Amino acid sequence: MTQANDIPRISLRGRIGSFLSEQRVLLRAYFSAVSGSAGRLVFSLVYFVALANTLSIADFGLFATASAAGVMLSRTLAFGFISALYRTATIRPRLIGSYTAGFLMLGLLSLPLLAAASALTWFLFFSGTLSPAIFATVIFAEALLWRPVEVAMIVNNGLGRFGRAAMLAILTSAIKAAAAALFVLWPNSTIEAWAAFYVGCNLVSLAVAFGLFYPRQRLRLTPDLYWRRLSDSIYVAGAEVLFYLQMEFDKLLVLAMGGPHLAGIYAIVMRLVDLTAIPIRTFSMMLVQKMMRAPQMLSRLKIKVGIEAGIFIVSTSALLFLAVVLHFFPNILGRNVAEAAPLVGLALLVPALRNLVEYHAELLFARGQTLIRAANLALLAGIKAGLLSLLLIAAHDTAMLIWSLNGMFALIYLASAAVTYASLRRPAKAI
Repeated sequence: MTQANDIPRISLRGRIGSFLSEQRVLLRAYFSAVSGSAGRLVFSLVYFVALANTLSIADFGLFATASAAGVMLSRTLAFGFISALYRTATIRPRLIGSYTAGFLMLGLLSLPLLAAASALTWFLFFSGTLSPAIFATVIFAEALLWRPVEVAMIVNNGLGRFGRAAMLAILTSAIKAAAAALFVLWPNSTIEAWAAFYVGCNLVSLAVAFGLFYPRQRLRLTPDLYWRRLSDSIYVAGAEVLFYLQMEFDKLLVLAMGGPHLAGIYAIVMRLVDLTAIPIRTFSMMLVQKMMRAPQMLSRLKIKVGIEAGIFIVSTSALLFLAVVLHFFPNILGRNVAEAAPLVGLALLVPALRNLVEYHAELLFARGQTLIRAANLALLAGIKAGLLSLLLIAAHDTAMLIWSLNGMFALIYLASAAVTYASLRRPAKAI
């Protein structure tokens, strides 16, 4: 017979067991997601090394800049309805079929907007350096082939199927790396030839994503569901465009003001910086999901500071390690990358500051503060455009330009933090 004084002990034991069980589930999910990041990092590095050393530096700069524009423009696809699909997968997975049908319908309706925005971007930044056919090919690959692959990853992550999302990330990164490796052997190593390869590898990735990884639910058009979410989705689409404008506008500006060769050197340095962000994005994705369910979790200052310090330390350490390796072995990533190798260490604080700005944007998205998020990203894009223009005019050489980026991103971070943490004092928007 259980005595009365044994009840608290049993209850405490039960609570401890429940807590440990939750932590095991969380760690298992995190390592499943991180495994995708690790695999993606390896294949992304292979892809980058093969491509950067096969194309000329100028052609690599043109492709990297056009690809960055494609990533930005792809956020207009379906008017941002991907955000509603992600929330549905996270909170109401039984409606995935209906929201997928809505994504496809809105995707078709958004094509004129995508085409018009692409034409304007080409005219403003690429009309003197890249043919419209090649630019359109890259945009097609990024917006209509690769972006739906990302949707498949996003939906799987929303469902908590981190292992499947990780496997898809690894497979599609391997497909791109294989395409780049084949391109090394191709007799015609021009940007025109690579554009055809790029469409091909993204087409294969799309077939794999929706043939093997997308959840099987019947597609049902239910417009009443979509219209309620459309305004929020448009805010998200605008914020996403502004986010990637803020993230990628430097490449466009360097191309416009410095020409293809400088754009190539800059793109190589920033691509190495981007590789350090891959593991951090896994953490941000899981944190966003948790905040959707518990929007008050960041109410304690200790947690806020701890998360930001962790992101800063991990990001800076990753680039520092890479800079040390390239200092002693400058040719380890190929002859073209070797030209940019001495500049990598000069951008030491850039990955941490960029990752923190991206983290701020994810916080606002998780709390449903999409309009504030869009306004903040517009502000940051304006600050970045103004500061980078000044740097390009004032910098005497490429080394000075790269070194000055630390101060520019520090100012961008401070502006982002001020807006984000002021907004966190407001109640989260109901989803």
